[in-house]
Amino acid sequence: MVEVDSKHSAGRGILAAPIAAMVGSLATLACCLPAGFLAAAGAAGAGVFFERHRIGLLVLSTVFVGLGFWQLRRGMRCGLKPRPWTKALLWIAATIVLLVVLFPQEIAGFFADHLVKAAQ
Repeated sequence: MVEVDSKHSAGRGILAAPIAAMVGSLATLACCLPAGFLAAAGAAGAGVFFERHRIGLLVLSTVFVGLGFWQLRRGMRCGLKPRPWTKALLWIAATIVLLVVLFPQEIAGFFADHLVKAAQ
């Protein structure tokens, strides 16, 4: 049986899931960004790819957030005390995923408006 050092390995898994969830949920908005921004970034085909896989990315994001909460709960049951910023990051990720699932057009419009203002 392989022993795992709980002090060092517990934090990595808990952080990976919410970060992956945030990146995945924000990636679903790439289809709604202005084409000029995507072309300038060298990723003109990214919008088509993300639009085609939007539902899968949202499901994957939700699974990652759920996995993060499960790992947090499992660690607490094993006696590990999570850092406050770890919990905060997990709740922020859950909020972002929920907002992207419920209001995708509004969030995309918000980002598009602010990117245009920032570019001027």
